[in-house]
Amino acid sequence: MAACGYGKVILFGEHFVVHNLPGIAGGITNKTEGTASASKEPGLHVFDNRPEVPGYKKSKHEEFLQSVENIRNAMPQVDWKKKGVTVTLGGDLVAASGVGASAAACVAIARAVSDFFGLKLDDKTVNNIAFEGEKGYHGTPSGIDNTCSTYRTLVLFQRRPEGNIMDKLELDHKVEVVMANTGIPVDTKAVVGGVKERMQKDPEKYKGIFEEYSTVFEQAMPALKSGDWRRVGELMDENHALLREIEVSHPKLEELIKAAKDAGAYGAKLTGGGAGGYMVALTPGKKLQDKVAAALAKKSDLVIKATIGGK
Repeated sequence: MAACGYGKVILFGEHFVVHNLPGIAGGITNKTEGTASASKEPGLHVFDNRPEVPGYKKSKHEEFLQSVENIRNAMPQVDWKKKGVTVTLGGDLVAASGVGASAAACVAIARAVSDFFGLKLDDKTVNNIAFEGEKGYHGTPSGIDNTCSTYRTLVLFQRRPEGNIMDKLELDHKVEVVMANTGIPVDTKAVVGGVKERMQKDPEKYKGIFEEYSTVFEQAMPALKSGDWRRVGELMDENHALLREIEVSHPKLEELIKAAKDAGAYGAKLTGGGAGGYMVALTPGKKLQDKVAAALAKKSDLVIKATIGGK
């Protein structure tokens, strides 16, 4: 049986979590699978056979190599000078920006190596290894992607100097969402760096935006817990407006978001690093989910229907 790492969607907090504000994200059912086999050469070798948005894997090749090296270094349980393993990646999660593709790969690799060598690593350890792998892609990752990918649950995340908060959210309610991809690969490290640079140039503007986001988040938690999807959708729209203000949206994202809203989505926003990648629409009920997915399919070659929340 192949080892798995799951895709993810961020409902609230892209970029804001990097600056120690809370965020909410959840794993989805689409996954990357890792199958391990013996290698004649010592070390960790990874063949990437994942389906992809055209150009994604090529654009991420250097980051991918660094990620694999980080994962190897984070697994001292294996004597890499003497032992070798090849992990082949596949699965139904299409590699693209904004859906936690890199984290899913990191988790799948870590679990495949663990299974192959009989390490019996628990989820916490796998999550920590995947976080190190994520550094190869994102420089300073928030940790939210690898956590969703490892546990496939809804999580509240917040970075803190004294230790990150990472709480699983088991909601009584589950809800349908639709994700659509722009077809544009994203250099998340560069996008995050751009936000930091603009924040340093205009700290007062960004202080105000961060305060507005904190208010959005405070209202989002009770709305999620009560299953008030109308309110959750409104707050997702507000979150996206703030992401637009920090200049991480993209014309194609805006096009897809408008199409989703016109089709009846309760709320829609970019998800992930922005500047391309994915958007997500809140579509409670199968009928509305199908309607919004059909509208987005006219403008995107990659549309995902998923369910988040629930116990």
